[in-house]
Amino acid sequence: MVNKILDNIKTLMIALIIAVLIRSLLFQPFYIPSSSMEPTLLIGDRIFVSKYTYGYSRHSFPFSPPILNNRIFNSKPNYGDLVVFKTPSDGRTDYIKRLIGFPGDEIQIIEGELFINKEKISRTEINNSFKIRCADSVSEVIAFKEKLPNEKTHTAVYNKIGSMMNSDLYIVPKEHYFFLGDNRDCSQDSRFLSSVGYVHQNNLVGKAQMIFFSNDTKKGSVLKFWNWNESVRIERFFKRLK
Repeated sequence: MVNKILDNIKTLMIALIIAVLIRSLLFQPFYIPSSSMEPTLLIGDRIFVSKYTYGYSRHSFPFSPPILNNRIFNSKPNYGDLVVFKTPSDGRTDYIKRLIGFPGDEIQIIEGELFINKEKISRTEINNSFKIRCADSVSEVIAFKEKLPNEKTHTAVYNKIGSMMNSDLYIVPKEHYFFLGDNRDCSQDSRFLSSVGYVHQNNLVGKAQMIFFSNDTKKGSVLKFWNWNESVRIERFFKRLK
């Protein structure tokens, strides 16, 4: 009897170690709780993030133990990557935003247009009526297909009324990155230096790769499986992110 209990404990410990290794070194699931990345990511989306894409830092591991001073197997991200990172303000909170600026880049919004290194980012208005959330309200927005310096495109939305027309000039420091939310007027991101600001390379957690499950929380909790026919967004299952 005692041997059987010990065998069960051993099996559980091995399973736990394997799960921690997969979560730390390969893939980690995340839940999207806010609308800052709409329409790319919706509240209730659940995504897989690859932990190996940019190498590893202490933030790759649960509870961010102080075991690494710098990144190992470091690989640089690309413009437009959807990146999960730990916020500089506390080193604990996970944010996901789109990478817009590299070390040395100059970022500024002028008359509602995004500029990188004094070059206006090409954008084309999308004739599509997105219903975009911001906190508890739904905002009227204008959607654009923006093209970053590496030719990568993404959809960004701006409020029709009250959009940020002009910003400070941001110069990205060495070993840091600049991030924006796709829902430009409803995102705490690198424009807000006191809360997010420039993100050090060691704070990168991984790259968002895929939505594996999605549930509209306004139509019902994921635990209420009897409402899944109304709340579950099957069309978003296994959607690749770019």
